[in-house]
Amino acid sequence: MRRVTLRCVARLVFAALWLLVEVCRAETGAPSLAERVIWAVNAGGDAHTDVHGIHYKKDPLEGKLGKASDYGIRLPILRSSPEDQVLYQTERYNEDTFGYEIPIREEGDYILVMKYAEVYFAQSQQKVFDVRLNGHVVVKDLDIFDRVGHSTAHDEIVPFSIKRGKLSVHGEVSTFNGKLSVEFVKGYYDNPKICALYVMKGKLEDVPKLQPHPGLEKREEEEEEEDDGEGGESEKKSASTAPKNPVRSGPRTPNPYATDNSSLMFPILVAFGVFIPTLFCLCRL
Repeated sequence: MRRVTLRCVARLVFAALWLLVEVCRAETGAPSLAERVIWAVNAGGDAHTDVHGIHYKKDPLEGKLGKASDYGIRLPILRSSPEDQVLYQTERYNEDTFGYEIPIREEGDYILVMKYAEVYFAQSQQKVFDVRLNGHVVVKDLDIFDRVGHSTAHDEIVPFSIKRGKLSVHGEVSTFNGKLSVEFVKGYYDNPKICALYVMKGKLEDVPKLQPHPGLEKREEEEEEEDDGEGGESEKKSASTAPKNPVRSGPRTPNPYATDNSSLMFPILVAFGVFIPTLFCLCRL
């Protein structure tokens, strides 16, 4: 009886200690993903909280700039969880360059995440545009359909840092005045757009990844195989064009047509020498 009681007490003490450790870890641990997000907007749509706890505000450009569209609301979006498909189904576009200004007060490492899905065009080279960050081109010739196809989620992730009043992105540096300007630049093909975007403190490995897409992974593998195949084919071609030196076994066979013809003339000369004296003798008879 005493042994059973001691075991129960030991289990209770262990459970209490484990609970105390978990509480201390939660209090002293790193902030959650949602807590590190300093600004998030569902472009062209209403406020939304995603599965990671990130709260997207309603689009502040509503009624001010560009046009909101929910054309993709009837389409299922691949690579996105069902709860967050609305972030890719609605969008804001404009017939000219447009963008958002995001206030940032603290220095540090940041990540800009832009969410896209092509829900209208069914081929590439129909909508192509650039993205600028405080004047720096961070995404060049973005063709969403060419990247992932139709009605498929695609995230463009841009890391940047702010230190000592300077913005550093993609190896370029400029003066930072407290506001981050994200611009979607009008190109030659249709209008620029954005579905949703947010800015968070952290690094690339902190950004949640989209669900895997077997078709995209297969295409990437095929492209890698094609690159490897091209290298192998060039090696094969260089090997085939190289001069061949076959190994010969035994001595080289003499060419029968390369023999000396003088050996054939000797019996003819002998016969001619015998024939002339004989003919002379016959004539004297």
